[in-house]
Amino acid sequence: MSGLAARAQDLRERTRYRRSLASRVTLLTTLAVAVTVAGVAASAYMTARVQMFQALDESLLSRATAAAETSALSTLTGQQVPAWALGAADVRIAFVEPGQPVRSADRGPALVLGDPELEVASGQEASSVRSIVGSDGLRYRVVAVPTGDAQGALVLAQSLEPTERTLDKVGLVMLLFGVIGAAGAGLTGWGVARNGLRPVRRLTHAAEDIARTENLTPIAVDGNDELARLATAFNQMLAALSASRDRQRQLVGDASHELRTPLTSLRTNLDLLRQADSSGGLSPESRRELLDDVSAQIEEMTTLIGDLVELARDETLPHTLEVVDLAEVVERAVARVRRRAPGLELVVDLAPWWVTGESGSLERAVTNLLDNAAKWSPPLGTVRVRLSSQGVGAGAAARGVLVVEDEGHGIAEADLPHVFDRFYRSTESRALPGSGLGLSIVRQVVERHGGTVSAGAAASGGAAFTVRIPGRPEPD
Repeated sequence: MSGLAARAQDLRERTRYRRSLASRVTLLTTLAVAVTVAGVAASAYMTARVQMFQALDESLLSRATAAAETSALSTLTGQQVPAWALGAADVRIAFVEPGQPVRSADRGPALVLGDPELEVASGQEASSVRSIVGSDGLRYRVVAVPTGDAQGALVLAQSLEPTERTLDKVGLVMLLFGVIGAAGAGLTGWGVARNGLRPVRRLTHAAEDIARTENLTPIAVDGNDELARLATAFNQMLAALSASRDRQRQLVGDASHELRTPLTSLRTNLDLLRQADSSGGLSPESRRELLDDVSAQIEEMTTLIGDLVELARDETLPHTLEVVDLAEVVERAVARVRRRAPGLELVVDLAPWWVTGESGSLERAVTNLLDNAAKWSPPLGTVRVRLSSQGVGAGAAARGVLVVEDEGHGIAEADLPHVFDRFYRSTESRALPGSGLGLSIVRQVVERHGGTVSAGAAASGGAAFTVRIPGRPEPD
């Protein structure tokens, strides 16, 4: 049994969404309207039935009460006077006395009376109303009222055949209206689904066309309803995908361009070394100079590839957040740069500032700023690092401000808008080692932490980089 249940469940899971959305909308609309029409029809039928029985009961009771007040009722019924003589030509009349057999006022089949009528005859009940089945197999509506001399009960019984025939016609009409309503609801649901889902079909065709042709052209948006919002969101996704593809192409193109120079230099130096070895060799000084050049090109390629890997890893890998003291991160970066540039003086002024982020990526960004300052600083120059808070206790959002200043020749006005672009290198920097990715990694890390970074001029005439990052002066 468990195997059969598992297979049935698997079949339900596989066929649950096999129907199209239009067919499901049509089916649900048809079912909803059919249930509504069935409920209305059933309510109308029951209301008509109750009203007809109520009217019949009131008519029989009033006629029985009027007939029971006839003074010679007992004599008339005993002589089997026709019912029309008592003003009840459409009913059958009987007379019930306690301890006596039922006396009928006509010669029709006997009525099967019981305790309710005897209770009225004995004075226990004021009246009774019920339905019975006569000896002829027909159903009757029977009322019993006490006679005027309180010696028995007068019983009027009217056949229910006309009433039931009328109710059958009403029920048939309700059924026909229900079927017509359900069919109309199905057609209406199909029309609504077909016309209402036209934007969805257009969006589906656009997505299939994009998947086939990789053409990221946005689709036209009409209106401002939910489907229009869906199309707008789809266009925004296309724009983001197009921008990502453009960045990927630019990254690949720029990386290829940057790698071409050291590879060409390496190939040239190796060819010279091979030719020199075949022709008798180079002098020790020339050979050492050539090998130093090869080593420098390999170091440049290693730096470039490392920055590319770091950039790709930072964009794709998941990030683990923690509460980090930015002052401590800056101290670790300063210690690392001091080992790399022992002749450089680093003046550090740090205030505690806690941020929620990644310690490793923040340290990488600060290290890149310090490396850039060290690269452009003159020998025995000074780099100033200052971390302070801004907006604490005020209405504005609190931000930590990290400023790194060097004593170099500064950044040209033409280069300021591009210093954080990938692979951008000014004319002066092309003779210096570097990949052109360090500052772009800084911007990416800072923006991922909700901050901003900008470049400007320092008071000493050098470059000044300012990082503003949200946080608080004390940890939670």
